[in-house]
Amino acid sequence: MQAGKPILYSYFRSSCSWRVRIALALKGIDYETVPINLIKDGGQQFSKDFQALNPMKQVPALKIDGITIHQSNLSVLKQVEEEFQLTWAQNAIISGFNALEQILQSTAGTYCVGDEVTMADLCLVPQVANAERFKVDCTPYPTISSINKRLLVLEAFQVTHPCRQPDTPTELRA
Repeated sequence: MQAGKPILYSYFRSSCSWRVRIALALKGIDYETVPINLIKDGGQQFSKDFQALNPMKQVPALKIDGITIHQSNLSVLKQVEEEFQLTWAQNAIISGFNALEQILQSTAGTYCVGDEVTMADLCLVPQVANAERFKVDCTPYPTISSINKRLLVLEAFQVTHPCRQPDTPTELRA
């Protein structure tokens, strides 16, 4: 590891981690990935070493220039009883997509806001992946779907995809 190289503590399937990976790729920032498995051993984010780095016990955590930045939303889903998680996730995604599809009617160009990649696009692609993961029918969202397809051909979105991360299980790799 070279001096000053950022370190991203990440989980391959974390949509929050994916947004950070996309941003780093778009900016051409080389970084080291330290996988934090959110399931193995009861969740590696609960280890003493990781808690010392991030007391919130969540990924992603980006250590850059001596500062650690962190944010995640998985803890919300864990508060829902397991038998209701699929329905809860589907309802949350559908609610957001209903509003977003309408908003995009006035903002979309090639991407969410015009013809340049913006933060909205960094959020869109991981959320569409979540929709697919939680079996949400995306046919009612043609604008979201077409923007997502255009973004997924961009290198920054391809190289950061969860199926291409060092901690991706073999059966889920591209």
